[in-house]
Amino acid sequence: MAGHSKFKNIMHRKGAQDKKRAKVFARLIREITVAAKSGLPEPDKNPRLRSAVIAARAANMPKDNVDRAIKRVALGEDDSSYEEVRYEGYGPGGVALIVEAMTDNRNRTASEVRAAFNKYGGSLGETNSVSFMFDHVGLLQYAAGTASADEMFETAVEAGASNVESSDEGHEVTCDPDDFSSVRDSLMESYGDPEEAYLAWKPQTMTPLDEDKAQTMLKLLDALDDSDDVQRVSANFEVADDVLARLTA
Repeated sequence: MAGHSKFKNIMHRKGAQDKKRAKVFARLIREITVAAKSGLPEPDKNPRLRSAVIAARAANMPKDNVDRAIKRVALGEDDSSYEEVRYEGYGPGGVALIVEAMTDNRNRTASEVRAAFNKYGGSLGETNSVSFMFDHVGLLQYAAGTASADEMFETAVEAGASNVESSDEGHEVTCDPDDFSSVRDSLMESYGDPEEAYLAWKPQTMTPLDEDKAQTMLKLLDALDDSDDVQRVSANFEVADDVLARLTA
């Protein structure tokens, strides 16, 4: 959580593992479908689709599921019509949140997101009401054992990355969104698939929360996570490790 990373997208998930897995797979399939429709349905010729396939591999999605989703688009068998929408607002304690969704019904998604914010003391704002407090970056994460901090830094910078933060938990490489595909492909040649690779909203500053506010914040994130349309949530809060341990026990 935020105590371990300055800018990881913060998602707290509870519930049965199979339910979580099914939800993650559904989101990944939706991204694969949209990505395949945005260009050629071939990962090697479609950078966004390639990123989606990498994310699916990182989540241990069966290859057949991925291939089937791409094939449906290639054969014109997928008649879904998803659009990407972004919601911005404030949560408990003045925490800024960016909610990214893919939906075939904007009214439904907006209603679900608004209901979650309202229930847990948040408020939705206009587009760009909080995004100015974040940097939009390409983000790649590698395990700590992939390389030494110095080696990862040198390789990433040579590939065009703007920064690398290394810790016992791993390496987080950031780059300009326009350079994301080239940086990712270069690092993959050196180190293989990253654990995660996507365009992220990196908070410029963090908002500390006490235990009560943190508890409410986690409930808000859970409510947003319950929406099938929500793909990712970025937030600029941090919670002390001991508090987080109690709240997630």
